Amino acid sequence: MRSDSSPGTLPAREHLPADAAGTPVLDVVIPVYNEEKDLEPCVLRLHEHLTRTFPYGFRITVADNASTDTTPLVAAGLAAALPEVSVHRLEQKGRGRALGTVWSASDAPVLAYMDVDLSTDLNALLPLVAPLISGHSDLAIGSRLSRASRVVRGPKREFISRGYNLILRGSLQARFSDAQCGFKAIRRDVAQVLLPLVRDTGWFFDTEMLVLAERAGLRIHEVPVDWVDDPDSTVHIVRTATDDLRGVWRVGRALATGSLPLDRLARPFGDDPRDREISDVPRGLARQLVGFCVVGGLSTLFYLLLYSVFRQFSGSQVANALALLLSALANTAANRRLTFGVRGRGGAVRHQAQGLVVFAIGLALTSGSLAALSAATTHPAHSTELAVLIAANLAATVLRFLLFRAWVFPDRAAEPVRQSAEPTEQGAPFVPFTPAAKHARTGYDTEPPYAPQVPQTPYAPQAAYASHTPYTPPTSYDDPTTTTRPGDAR
Repeated sequence: MRSDSSPGTLPAREHLPADAAGTPVLDVVIPVYNEEKDLEPCVLRLHEHLTRTFPYGFRITVADNASTDTTPLVAAGLAAALPEVSVHRLEQKGRGRALGTVWSASDAPVLAYMDVDLSTDLNALLPLVAPLISGHSDLAIGSRLSRASRVVRGPKREFISRGYNLILRGSLQARFSDAQCGFKAIRRDVAQVLLPLVRDTGWFFDTEMLVLAERAGLRIHEVPVDWVDDPDSTVHIVRTATDDLRGVWRVGRALATGSLPLDRLARPFGDDPRDREISDVPRGLARQLVGFCVVGGLSTLFYLLLYSVFRQFSGSQVANALALLLSALANTAANRRLTFGVRGRGGAVRHQAQGLVVFAIGLALTSGSLAALSAATTHPAHSTELAVLIAANLAATVLRFLLFRAWVFPDRAAEPVRQSAEPTEQGAPFVPFTPAAKHARTGYDTEPPYAPQVPQTPYAPQAAYASHTPYTPPTSYDDPTTTTRPGDAR
């Protein structure tokens, strides 16, 4: 994925060291609102399970969403009785707001959440977070719709869940199977860059986070779960479904217009095989050729259709020029987005101007072919004109691809790393990641294993969040206050 703006880079995935058992490697967040009856048995059961089965240090954080009953007192009692339990109070409701706030403030390298009703069997928790600890994946989700899942729930909830996921697949081209299962985890380094882009503060938070992660090329691990519906759930299905559909429309529109700043999540990883150099094969050439051929075939059909229409009321040269101009604009826009992976509006005008130069070369080839045909035959048949134009366009297509790849959309990832003279928000120059730069910086081809920071003072339930700025979702994807790079977030 490429963009005109300087991309942020996420660090290479590294396996968390096994000797970090004394630090909270996992932070499990339980968002609650007026759950005075279910909170204590949930936390006690989860705490017992983690103590017995989890080989790393952990923390359980109760995120109180402005409860009005005795939930805060129950949570405070649990935090006083269990050192691994902490409480974070929010004065505004919203599951997404609670997760964004606590995850943004947490110091644990792996962050998770689950619903207070514990509908998901806890035996899936270790398989959920293991790929994140090992460095294999960026996010992990529990899936109730996997063939290996065992689910007990009514037909109404089943229909709504499957219908919602069909909508996501059809409208947002989502490939993950279950967006709303309350059982997810994410690596902290990924969350620090991903969360500032998530606008929703309610139930659509999960879906938006997953769509952005998937579109940015992050790896999402799915775990089949055993799940039993809670008949006493306080979720308002109709209102939640309506809000979710609004979120689908908002994110879909942002994807269609290219306003999602996914370049802030750009990789490469140090351990991504797609970044490995292969001798004599330019990076991305095969994929770009396939995309260019598909776009070129559609553009040719579009061009021939336009030419046939314009030829009804104009000469062959005028019809050719008009058809080629319109198809060239469409071709440049399609290749910009689909073939060369440039997102956003930055540089679009410049790319179209360069595309018009390429168009002029194609116009010279096709016009010259028509002129040669007219010189050879006084009244050529329409089918003959089309055949000559197809041959000329094939020659122009080869030249167009070479110019697009080398001039209009050059592969900036292959350029030498240059340190920017302009400082970033922290005052330090931003240097894009490349394996060569990593080797020059560290002397190794990979970074040393990640070591979680060990707190210098004993952990206090509320102290971990006292010094952090509250999480504020962006008002739009172009909100400049959300511009961040991994170095800014750490």
